[in-house]
Amino acid sequence: MDWYLYPAVIAAGFVAGFINTLAGSGSLVTLPLLIFIGLPATVANGTNRVAILLQNVVAVRGFHRENMLSLRQGLWLAAPAVVGALVGAQIAVGLDEAILRRTIGVLMVVMLAVILIRPKRWLEGRSGDAHSRPSWWQFAIFFAIGIYGGFIQAGVGIFLLVGLVLSAGYDLVRANGVKVLIILCFTVMALAVFVLNDQVNWTVGLTLAVGNMSGAWVATRVAIKRGAVFVRWLLIAVLVVSAVLLLGLGDVIGL
Repeated sequence: MDWYLYPAVIAAGFVAGFINTLAGSGSLVTLPLLIFIGLPATVANGTNRVAILLQNVVAVRGFHRENMLSLRQGLWLAAPAVVGALVGAQIAVGLDEAILRRTIGVLMVVMLAVILIRPKRWLEGRSGDAHSRPSWWQFAIFFAIGIYGGFIQAGVGIFLLVGLVLSAGYDLVRANGVKVLIILCFTVMALAVFVLNDQVNWTVGLTLAVGNMSGAWVATRVAIKRGAVFVRWLLIAVLVVSAVLLLGLGDVIGL
C-alpha cells in the first residue's frame, strides 16, 4: 500500500469506529475503501474484521468503565451470536451480494419506520426485561444476527440494536454497550475463519484499526455524555444513508 493511502485508511477507520460504536454500518465506509486500494472483496471482508475486533475491545472497556454494560447479560446474548457468526463466516462466499445488499436495504427502511413510530421504547427501554435471562426466541434472534455478522459485518450493529431494544428491553445507550460486547465475541470467531482461509491483510487491517479504535474511544464518551436522544438521531441518519446506498438510490440522486 502506498504511503499516502495510510492517512485515508486511518481516517475512514475513525469514521467507521465512531458510527459502529453508536449505531452500525460503519463497514459501508471501510469495505469500499479497502476494495478501492486493491484488496479482493473476500480479503477486504476479512481484513475489516481486524479493525472491528480491536475497535470493540476499546468500546467494551469504555462502556464497562462507565457502568453502562452488564457483562453477564451481554455474554448470555453473545453465545448464540458467536455460533451464528461461525456459520455466517463459512458461507461468506456463497450468496449473491447484489441481492443481499438490496434485502438489507429494505430491512433498513423497515427498521427506520419502527424507530420513528415508537421513539419512547428506544429512549427509555424496559429495565425488567433487560435484566432477565434470555428466552429461547431471543437466542434464535441473536443466532440469526450472528449468521449475518459472520457473513458480511456491515449493518450488523443496527440489527443488534433492534434486537436489544425491542426484544431485550434496553435503552439505546445501554444497548450499544451490550452490542459492542456481542460483536467483540463473534468477531473473534469470524476473524479466525478468515485467517485460516488466508483472507486477511494484516498491515492494512492494523492500520485501519488505529482509526477504528480512535473512533470507538470518542464514541463511548459521546454516548455517555449526550444520551439516548442523540444516539437515536444518529441511528436514524445512519439508517437513511445506508438504505439509500444499499438500495442503489445513490445513483438516482447523484451520490
